[in-house]
This record gives sequence, structure tokens and C-alpha cells, in this order.
Amino acid sequence: MRPPSEPAALRQVAERLADLLGLSSTEAVTHEPRSAEVDAILDIGGRTFVVEWKGAAGLPSVSRAASQVQQYASEVGGGATPLVTVPFMGSVGDEYCREAGVSWLDLSGNAFIVAPGLRVRIGGKPNRFKRRGRPSSAFAPKSSRIARWLLLHPRQAMTQREVARATNMDEGFTSRIVARLEEDDLIVREPSGAIRVRAPDLLLDAWREDYDFSKHRIVKGHVPARSGDELIRRLADELRDHGTEHAATGMAAAWLFTRFAAFRIVASYVAEMPSAEVLDRLSFRQESRGANVWLVVPADQGVFHGAGDRGGVRCVHPVQAYLDLKEHPERADEAAAQLRAELLTWGADD
Repeated sequence: MRPPSEPAALRQVAERLADLLGLSSTEAVTHEPRSAEVDAILDIGGRTFVVEWKGAAGLPSVSRAASQVQQYASEVGGGATPLVTVPFMGSVGDEYCREAGVSWLDLSGNAFIVAPGLRVRIGGKPNRFKRRGRPSSAFAPKSSRIARWLLLHPRQAMTQREVARATNMDEGFTSRIVARLEEDDLIVREPSGAIRVRAPDLLLDAWREDYDFSKHRIVKGHVPARSGDELIRRLADELRDHGTEHAATGMAAAWLFTRFAAFRIVASYVAEMPSAEVLDRLSFRQESRGANVWLVVPADQGVFHGAGDRGGVRCVHPVQAYLDLKEHPERADEAAAQLRAELLTWGADD
């Protein structure tokens, strides 16, 4: 189902709010805002909502909408509630709005609204507006080389040709992905034509929202080891000795970077599956239940960009490790937060 037009969406928003407040939709009065920065001012049940509708619910759209309604609500005063509305709100957009102190409502039936004398939290409703087919994305496996390179050099302006050469991609393909990132307001273009990241945190959050670790080929198995540290070093040594390009990621990489949280599962990217000889030397037994080793053949070799030695073990760049932790078990969420706090603060160009 396609998202409704803006006028139809705003009518549905008024109806949803009325229903949540136990009122008739006829009691909702919509006013034209004085500024084009927001779509509507909605008065209902003695409350005022500053409403912005976005037909696309990606993080760039949500962040822009949150900023717009927050600023306008402060100008309106009188306890006006900033409200972002979208077809379906994803978990990253939800988290962003809550941290920003902005309410939201989607037309799929979910909501998070905090207003004077009111608190509404509804979740778990499925997306009614899923599109068929594979949508274009600046964060598809190969396309994401550009986002990764920009985050590896967050303070540096560079030409599209420089980006294409650095990521080993065709200039035409690079131009299309850069245009998508520019359209989503994730990069800015200098007067010279060079591009740079607008806000590294926002680019990383947008990528994480779209990221899917399962697109890689993941072979799970078990290797005898007394600890995660012993296991990652043994695996890294064996892969290095046999000339297999590799880089640890997930919990193992997070621990090597921050020494946060012991781990059992060792995930490592490998450019290709190790030979039977290498697997035999490791006593690797392929199995999912009880697996403590994930050998990950990447969907794109860009995952190795920015990889380096950490304590004698080759690791992916912290950006890649952070993304991969999204879908890992154990204390992955805490490890991701620690990794970001220590190494992804964007204080300087790496």
C-alpha cells in the first residue's frame, strides 16, 4: 500500500489522535501554520499539536521533522506538543524521537506521545505500507562503501572522483549513490563541488537502521577453546598463517577495542571460506547449536576498508564492528554503546 497524500495523511492523523483521546474527530480543529516549516497545528481536547508529516520514515526524514516541530512548538508556546507523523516508524526513528523529546504517531497504529497530562505508548503494529520489490538504498552492501569511506574521514571534503578511486568503484555508480545521500541530507556539497559528511552520527544511525548482517554468508561452527580471547587469537593466527584475508568483528572486535564484556562467540570476516586443511587444524565442526565461531564471507569486500591490527588481531574498523553488533547475541547492545562512546565520537579525522 502506498502512503497517502499529505492532506489525506493529516486527516488520518487527526482521526487517530481523536481516537487515542477518546474524542470525536469532529472535535479536532486544524489550523494552517504561520510557517511552511511544519504542516499543521492541530487543536483537540484542549491540547495543541504541532504536526509534520513525512511520507518516508527513514532517519534523515524523521530527524528533519523532529527538528522542525520542536522549533515551531517552542515558538507557539502554551505547552504545544511537537508531533512527527509517518506511515510507519522504525525502531531507530522511535529511539531518535524519544531522545529528542519529540512525540510521534504512525498510520500503521503505533505511537509515542508525551503531552501535559497524557502519555501514550503503542507498539508492535506491522507496517501497513511495505513496498514490494527491493527499494534502492545508499546502504546496500556495495553502495555502503561510500558511507563507510566518508565515516572513516568525517572531517575531510573530497571530490566524487576521489571517493570512487578510494572505494574502487565506477564513477557513474558513485555519482548515483552520492546523489541519494545528498537527497537524504546526509552529506553536504562544498562550493568547490567536493562532498563531506553533514553529521557523522546521523549518517551512522541511518546506515544502522538499514543494515542487515544476514546479507553476508555466515557459517557457524564450534572450535575447542577455554576462552573467547584464546579463541580469537588462535583463529586469527591460523587465518594469517595461511594467507586468508580476515578481520574480527562483533563482540570479539568490540572487546579488543574497549575491553568491555567477556564474550564467547567469535565472528570473523573471511575473504573466502578457509580450506579444509585450515578448518581441520582448528578442529572446526560446523553446527549452529552451541556455535562459538562465525566465519562470515562478506556480501561485499568493502567490510575490510579501514581494518587494522588491534592487540595482535586484525579487526574491522570500529564503524563496521558497531554495525555488526546490531544483530549479535550476548551483551551486544551494551558493547555497541560502549564502542560508540569511546571510538565513534567524531572528534577528529581518522
